[in-house]
Amino acid sequence: MQHNASILITGATGNVGTTLVNQLSARGIPFRIMVRTVKDAEKFASLQHAEIVTGDFNDAPGIRKALQGIERAFLLTNSSEHAETLQCNFTDIAHAEGVQHIVKLSQLAADIHSPVRFLRYHAAVEKKISTSGMTYTFLRPNLFMQGLLSFRDSIISQGKFFATAGTAAISAIDVRDIAAVAATVLTTNGHEGKTYTLTGPEALTHMQIAEQLSEALARSVQYVNIPQDAMRHALLAAGFPEWQAEGLIEDYDHYARGEAAAVTTAVQEITGQAPRSFSSFAKEYAAFFS
Repeated sequence: MQHNASILITGATGNVGTTLVNQLSARGIPFRIMVRTVKDAEKFASLQHAEIVTGDFNDAPGIRKALQGIERAFLLTNSSEHAETLQCNFTDIAHAEGVQHIVKLSQLAADIHSPVRFLRYHAAVEKKISTSGMTYTFLRPNLFMQGLLSFRDSIISQGKFFATAGTAAISAIDVRDIAAVAATVLTTNGHEGKTYTLTGPEALTHMQIAEQLSEALARSVQYVNIPQDAMRHALLAAGFPEWQAEGLIEDYDHYARGEAAAVTTAVQEITGQAPRSFSSFAKEYAAFFS
């Protein structure tokens, strides 16, 4: 059990968080993970250099305990209607407990006036943190390549995947590159007060994504653009709550308007490594779609 951790990781059970804690562990950096349940804690029991504490974003005493002795915190909550409130409360507690720096996982194009609810909430939390008196770094990644894994069933059964992205190009990013940026920012100086927009090395349309998947799988995969109502129906049928289904539709509208096509060099500049391309992602995950 480590007692010298000065970094707290929240959201460790999600896509980015799991990758981040594995990267920190591999680098031999002591850190603390806040998880909600003992069952979640068991997932990380064998992870080296990790101290596990249970605490919930709804539980102020638990958060205070998790933040004892912490200098830097990585802020990530799972997607919920209450994410903005929970993250703002965490920020207040972190400031009171003497945390010096918060690294927040935000989203590309976060803006308080955005028509996209997720982008409004991220911007509201960014504002809360930036006016708190703590230093901060905001990581704003684009669409996750790993998000495509949720299309697995239709790709396997029909050779198709469905969305409302239109013909817009999107500079999607591999989750591992987001985690690598987070690990660097959490463990080195010079990132204070910075907002980094994180993208992959190129912007691709969903048709181009389908072409590259087809090549990696050595069989035809097609992208089918569908109307919003069809996507809403599919999301609700898949068990998404209504607010999240609506939010995802807003997200895809934002992609379809071409607002997520810019490519940045932030991953390379921060980590010293070029971000992974979609074609390499597709080859690596080919077995998953078979």
